[in-house]
Amino acid sequence: MSVLSVDHLAKAFQGVVAVDDLSFTVEPGEMVALIGPNGAGKSTSFNMLNGQLTPDRGSIRLFGKDITGWPTRRIAREGVGRTFQITQTFGSMTVRENVQTALIAHRRRGFDLFTRAVAFDPAAADALLATVGLDEAADRPAAQLAYGDLKRLELAVALSGKPRLLLMDEPTAGMAPGERQALMALVREIASAADGPSVLFTEHDMDVVFAHADRILVMNRGALIAEGGAEAIRKDPKVREVYLGGGAGSGASMGQADA
Repeated sequence: MSVLSVDHLAKAFQGVVAVDDLSFTVEPGEMVALIGPNGAGKSTSFNMLNGQLTPDRGSIRLFGKDITGWPTRRIAREGVGRTFQITQTFGSMTVRENVQTALIAHRRRGFDLFTRAVAFDPAAADALLATVGLDEAADRPAAQLAYGDLKRLELAVALSGKPRLLLMDEPTAGMAPGERQALMALVREIASAADGPSVLFTEHDMDVVFAHADRILVMNRGALIAEGGAEAIRKDPKVREVYLGGGAGSGASMGQADA
């Protein structure tokens, strides 16, 4: 059974079509990249999958269960985690406390007046930090972390809910090339674990996409125009036209065009 099944999804804003008849799947253990130029419909698609937007038409199924139109919190409890292009962490808290706060939320302890982040299951928080390579930074304020480490912290927070599907919106945005590859190699390691989540990610760096995606979905003007492995996407004439205007170019130059 597919982890995620998207069928004929559509969304328009004041008559302007943002997503048009989008269908695809994500299979167990897969890392799938969703790419396309600005305005292609990637963010709108993610926001429908995550429950921030309700589709005008179509369905979203998680392990066969219809979650179309569910609110974000309910989708998260069903096993969907998400990271964002702009990191969302608490700078005044320690690295460990950021993860502990997420654990409190996922275990539904947020309304317990006696629950304090600093005392809540530090062992579980430290295990998640070790997974992303931040165990030695556990007691540092998150505000002191380098940007690449903030991305790792956000990943640990997303993993705190033990997601079965992880949505990553531009996970390497703002990172140096070496950091990008290292982060996505870590995501691959996590996804490859026996209980690891499948991953659907958007990304502008085509080197990262080609190196780490099992399958690539290409959108343009709200519609899916191509799907396949790295080599097929590199050679697809529709993809080359979208990124390069029909001219010749390398995968790296395709990456510069995506955002």
